[in-house]
Amino acid sequence: MWKRILLFLFTAVLALIGGGLAFLYWRHPSQAPASPVKVSMTAERIARGKYLFDHVADCGSCHSERDFTRVVGPLVPGHAGWGTDFSGFVLGLPGVVVAPNITPDRETGIGDWTDGQKIRAIREGVDKDGNALLPAMPYPSFRAMSDADVESVVAYLDSLPPIRHPLPKTRVDFPLNLLIKFLPQPAGHVSPPAGTDPVQYGEYLATIAQCRECHTPVDQNHRPLAGMDFAGGRVFSDQPGTVVSANITPDMDTGIGKWSLEFFQKKILEYKDYADHGSPRLAGPQAFTVMPWLSFCGLTPEDMRAIYAYVHSVRPVRHSVETHPGYKTTSITWAGGPPRA
Repeated sequence: MWKRILLFLFTAVLALIGGGLAFLYWRHPSQAPASPVKVSMTAERIARGKYLFDHVADCGSCHSERDFTRVVGPLVPGHAGWGTDFSGFVLGLPGVVVAPNITPDRETGIGDWTDGQKIRAIREGVDKDGNALLPAMPYPSFRAMSDADVESVVAYLDSLPPIRHPLPKTRVDFPLNLLIKFLPQPAGHVSPPAGTDPVQYGEYLATIAQCRECHTPVDQNHRPLAGMDFAGGRVFSDQPGTVVSANITPDMDTGIGKWSLEFFQKKILEYKDYADHGSPRLAGPQAFTVMPWLSFCGLTPEDMRAIYAYVHSVRPVRHSVETHPGYKTTSITWAGGPPRA
């Protein structure tokens, strides 16, 4: 009698687990139909899209070829948007992770995608066929991108020369391949931020630039630690070395509370010479960084002021961070030479 009951319960549990897995496997992520919009290809819109692509959203860091033998891994000229297979040189990835070719090549890129499908992928994390994208593509942040700005990014993508560059498809390991289906959400209509409010506009830019994501420590499940927004301490390890993100809250002792606007701008612009004349060879793990200095040094003075206003408006958190553990590093308030974290 009891054996039959236990067998029945065991079979029922297996059926529930199997049914649940089958539901997750066949489940489509939350999504809205792709917009029928066809973006206008004006010079102004393409220029705005290029600015966002290159200097704010930093799309090229993943979707373009980079020279990681040099400081900050500068982009290889002529390979903008052609995609990158990260599985060969980034450690700890959950499967085969590929930033796809996003040039207008019809066979290996996104030349057969509609503009609405591109917009949906950028802001909602759903590809042309309705599949969820790995959030390494930071669509949770890009969801805040205004309609005008996302259309500008698409206009810039449409203006790129098509590059034939076949890449493998991303294959995410179980169970993450099922769990990511819960992340995409329709963005709906997104209005532009009020340009007259520097803090609000700075928050908009910092969100698209994913400042909070990199400068907030996470637990072992990669969830942000409560109360530690922008306080630094997130660890990034790869073959060149390990770097820990800095505290960029306005704490006076461990953050950037003592930084003036001029000093803040100077820190970002110290990489301008690298961007204009070529980055030097990587000189050991102490020079390794994932901060996109070469992208951010192209920010306009107005946008730097807005980001400065925003990060100085957040709650200060006392949290001392060693950006290059095990190596002699300079203080966060060091005034000479390029910042290193």
